[in-house]
Amino acid sequence: MKMSHKIAVHLKRKKRIRKKISGTAERPRLSVYRSARHIYAQIIDDTTGVTLAAASTLTPEIRIAPKEGGKTGVAKMVGKVLAQRALDKGVVKVAMDTNGFRYHGRVKALSEGAREQGLDF
Repeated sequence: MKMSHKIAVHLKRKKRIRKKISGTAERPRLSVYRSARHIYAQIIDDTTGVTLAAASTLTPEIRIAPKEGGKTGVAKMVGKVLAQRALDKGVVKVAMDTNGFRYHGRVKALSEGAREQGLDF
């Protein structure tokens, strides 16, 4: 089966980003995945292959919370929860990995929420 042009462009962009960004112990990688309905984010130390913190729209505290601002508003909440979990583990600086998704809309809202909570990138 032939890959669609849209998917091929997305994967090419993803590969280009990952070539340049790698998470270290001092500055782990904040990876974002966006589906049609949900958004997932995790902070990864690539040197050891360990996920330090994670949050998504399926996280119980976000799922229960009242939804304001649609999917973009919920993405911002995910960013805030992720940043809080990272700060609790002592992670302050991260490298943003959009995972091939363009930096606008929900991906941008997630990063803004994380910045508001005190994460530096």
